[in-house]
Parts: sequence; structure tokens; C-alpha cells
Amino acid sequence: NSLGPLPRATAQRLRRTVEQEWGQGLIRSWNEADWIGAPARLGAKIARLIGAKAHEVIAADSTSVNLYKLAAAAAGLRPERSVILTEPGNFPTDLYILQGLAAQSGHKLRVRTVPREALIDALDETVAALVLTHVHYKTGAVHDMAALTARAHQAGALAVWDLSHSTGALPVDLNGAGADFAVGCGYKYLNGGPGAPAFLYVAERWADQATSPLAGWMGHAAPFEFVDDYHPAAGVLRMLCGTPSILAMAALEAGLETFDGVDMAAVRRKSIALGEGFIALLEAHLPGVFALASPRDPACRGSQVSLAHPQGYAIMSALIETGVIGDFRAPDILRFGFAPLYTRFIDVFDAVEHLKAVMADRRFEHPRYAEREAVT
Repeated sequence: NSLGPLPRATAQRLRRTVEQEWGQGLIRSWNEADWIGAPARLGAKIARLIGAKAHEVIAADSTSVNLYKLAAAAAGLRPERSVILTEPGNFPTDLYILQGLAAQSGHKLRVRTVPREALIDALDETVAALVLTHVHYKTGAVHDMAALTARAHQAGALAVWDLSHSTGALPVDLNGAGADFAVGCGYKYLNGGPGAPAFLYVAERWADQATSPLAGWMGHAAPFEFVDDYHPAAGVLRMLCGTPSILAMAALEAGLETFDGVDMAAVRRKSIALGEGFIALLEAHLPGVFALASPRDPACRGSQVSLAHPQGYAIMSALIETGVIGDFRAPDILRFGFAPLYTRFIDVFDAVEHLKAVMADRRFEHPRYAEREAVT
């Protein structure tokens, strides 16, 4: 979940970018290697995975920065409304970004959180934007994107989706669901590397109306005319801001190429089979040891299985030492991500075997496993 592995092609791709395009081409590579086209080119590759048109997606900045842009753009399209609606327990950066946007609005905007089961009823004439994560980062619970988007539109609001735990792991159909805006990261299932560029989606109908609050030069209609006044580019390109990180873009492009020719429906079938196999093995070999924190119905679960245990951090630390690398989410969640593109069924079997051993000899009770690292 937290970081996809290193694709075989990435090191060679980076070497070419560094040694040839940068080392020899220098500034010429903005044109000759099409560095300048990287955000749109990578966006087109991502679009296929999220049910969008190629010209509706760009790769740029981070998920947090992109969410700020799009939440502000959505609020700007509904200036008579004051509420940004989300749910408690959403990924923290999403909540923090929305809270910051509200504070910077001079309290014209306010963030309202309601439990997911109450979201439908909370969508009323005060809501400018509904902002949700499609697959919950901690539990893996999947929102019904189409139903919530339709209800938001019925109430006159816009829908903004965070696809960070969806893209590359299960099919997403933004156009089919009628979504207005979406963001997602490049370092999880897309295997773009640590801190990889994120992406954003703007539905075609909003592309020339939405306004970015970060009016950087790369989002200008003519960035190399170097005029003093800002004029937004046409379409989604207006959501660009500063100069793209070309080395990071090169790594992400190598990660995206691993999806060439991949059928996302087949990916989803394998995702479900991996998760179901993991749960079945746990129920057979470690009954009652962990509480299932993810939905039991695979149709309602992303490509992860989360378990709850009071000593979750120590157990995960001990498990990682065996080579099974999951992660921990406070206060008590052990999170296991099943990336269908490369995770094998034998990997699931082996993971449970190692978990059985960790629990059987209770090695996780050693004090060193309870010492919190900076990153969990």
C-alpha cells in the first residue's frame, strides 16, 4: 500500500534520462526528449486506468497540492455555497488541506465531516463540494462513487475523489460515474518510486471553467512568452503550476509502462482472490487472534486487508523482520496490501506462515519491537 516495488525497467530509464537526456542534451531535452510534454503524456497513460479521457488527466505535483487546487476550483464553481463535505477518518492530509483551504477563505468556507452512512443525507443546498477517498486508507472500504456523485449532483454540489488507494489496483470509471474532479498518487500501486509525482483529473465539462489557486507559469497559456499577466492554459493544463521534476517523471513513466496491455477487470479479479485467500488462511490458522478491520464482502473492499490487534505495531515490526513488509496505521491496524500486478498466491501463503510463527513464539513481545520508528 505505502510504496510499490522497483520495476525492472526504472533504473535503466533513469540512467538514460540522467546520462543522455540531461548529461548530453541539457536544455535541448525539453524539446528533443519531450520533457515539456511529460505531465500530459503520463496523464494519458493514467487516464486509461481511471476511466478518463486522455486530455482530462495530468501528472503533476503531490496529492496534497493537487487536492488543494481542485477543492479550491470546485468551491470557486459554487461561490454561493459554503460547505466542503467529507467524512471523519479520511486520510489526514485530505482533511488538513481542506481545513487549510477553509481557513484561507476567511471562513467563507467550512469543512463538515459526517459518518459515511450519513453522507447521502448531508448533501444539501449548502454543500459546494463532496471530497472523499474512494478506497479508505485504513480499512480498505470502498465508496460507491457513482451513487455518491449522482447524489452530490442532485444537490447541486460537485464531487472530488481521491484515488490514491484505487488506481492500479481496481477498475475506476470516473467518466461513467460522472465525477467532476479527482486526484491520486504515483508511488503506491503505480510503482513510481518514493515521492513520485501525483496526478489530477478535471472532467472535460469543467476544464475551461475551473480556476487553479496556484497560477504558476507552467499553467499559463503561453509560458515562454514571459508576459507579466497570467492567462490560464486551455483545458486541464491550466492546473499545472511549477516546473515538473523530470527525474521523478521518468521513474513514474517506467512504472506506468508496466500496465501496458493490462486488463483492469482481470486485475480486480486477482485482487479479490488474493484478499479472500489471505482471510481464509487467517481464519483457518489464527482464528480469533485478529479482528478483521476491512469489509468482509470483497466487493466492498479495495486491494488490501486490514487487521486490528492491541499490539499491532510490535507484531508488524516483528513480521517485517521476516521479510513480509506490511505497514501499521494507528492506533491498532496492521495493513496488508495485495498489488495484483505482481503479488503471487504463494506470497500470501508465505505471509500467513510468517505471521503464524511471529504469534506462536510471541517474539513481538520483545521491547525492541515496541520502539516506534519515525515512519510506520
